[in-house]
Amino acid sequence: MERMSSKSSLVIAPEQPISARPKVGFVSLGCPKNLVDSEVMMGMLAQGGAELVPRAEDADVIVVNTCSFIESAQQESVNTILEMARLKEGRAKKLVVAGCLVERFRDEIQKNIPDVDAVVGTGELENILGAAGLTQPQSADSPFRILTSRPEGDARAAAGRFSRDSWDGAISDLPNYLYDETTPRVLATARSTAYIKIAEGCDHPCGFCIIPQLRGKFRSRRFESVIAEAERLARSGVKEITLIGQDTTCYGEDFGLKDGLALLLQKLAAIEELRWVRFLYAYPNKITNQLLETIGAHDKICSYIDVPLQHASAATLKRMKRGGSADIFHRTLEKARRTIPNVTLRTSFIVGYPGETEKEFEELCEFVRAAEFDWMGTFAYSDQEGAKAHELEGKLPLKEIERRRKHLMQIQKGISKRKKKALRGKQYDVLLEGASEESDLLLEGRSEMHAPEIDGKLYIADVPEELTPTPGEFYRAEITETHDYDLVARIV
Repeated sequence: MERMSSKSSLVIAPEQPISARPKVGFVSLGCPKNLVDSEVMMGMLAQGGAELVPRAEDADVIVVNTCSFIESAQQESVNTILEMARLKEGRAKKLVVAGCLVERFRDEIQKNIPDVDAVVGTGELENILGAAGLTQPQSADSPFRILTSRPEGDARAAAGRFSRDSWDGAISDLPNYLYDETTPRVLATARSTAYIKIAEGCDHPCGFCIIPQLRGKFRSRRFESVIAEAERLARSGVKEITLIGQDTTCYGEDFGLKDGLALLLQKLAAIEELRWVRFLYAYPNKITNQLLETIGAHDKICSYIDVPLQHASAATLKRMKRGGSADIFHRTLEKARRTIPNVTLRTSFIVGYPGETEKEFEELCEFVRAAEFDWMGTFAYSDQEGAKAHELEGKLPLKEIERRRKHLMQIQKGISKRKKKALRGKQYDVLLEGASEESDLLLEGRSEMHAPEIDGKLYIADVPEELTPTPGEFYRAEITETHDYDLVARIV
């Protein structure tokens, strides 16, 4: 399970707006993978003649790229669609809904929200042109390169893992596209940082998750394609690249590559203009010795591993169809810390999974106390129709699930406060992001311990008088103050 970011308007506008162009505004919800899809759709729209505008209120066409990962994400998506629908009382003429919610509730969206003019699923990104009222190319050449799947994916498809028969209006074909280095794309991140999606879909059988049905089978981008995109981004001024996929540690297996992610990281570390390379997310049993050694051997590869473990009780993990145990995970974490100096470890857990006993929950609590993660997120179990867990008995009351979530996060809060306090007086390279929303007197930045838009804040409270700090540049900073999750530093 991944983290979800809050909704964000995507702001990229041409230098010379042309009034004859349809003005298109985007709102992108959910994870970084969704953000990349939004960037690809924006790229195709810009290439097709649209003008991208920063404010939905100024748009002729509004696109909401939705998330459907858990119930709260679905509700946020619906609320945002309804909010944008009200803008059709003003300038907006078209409302387009894209992304995961379309795969899950295609017919219901159009039936229950009549202001929605078109829907675009996760495997239909090229249809954004027609949905926005632009000419849809009739060429047989797709802007996406469809590749092969893994044997595991084919086997799980035969066992019904990807079935969407009960979903209202889901098309028969699973999403199967992949963008490549030639696909139009307009970045919505700060100029100094960018995501690269190196794989799409997922073959894992996790009982709580519907992403395989939403995104299709796991499939990797070509090695050369990823490198070409990274080199182009680096030439354009990008200093930090974050590789993303539902399971980046499976990268290249469908091509017969062993340790494909490690090989890719080595190649990216050789790109001179890049300063940082990191990846999200690592499946626990795919963290190989070569991957750890590669991270430890290259300064440009951030010493940062995000491994969503989901639980620590072997019994719960078995019901989740994940496998593993607290002992196995401890050995993996110890190996990572032994191999990579000062590695930052992040994870996420699900509490309240069907059948989770008080004993199993306490096993998880004991594991968290012993593992001492640098960053941790906890999700309350969300019952999703279409996921295998939906069929399980032993559902816990929502009040009890929330109690467990708060208790686990309280344990982590103490760990985080202690670990952050130990950083006082230490110096780190910091990528300056700009002014803080908290106060005009503070700047914000990130060290390699901080993944974009995910981890705690790093505030810059003191800058040398002779220095005019520039967002997107790196500075040496000393940690002067620490809190439960956030850091305060001065540029030295």
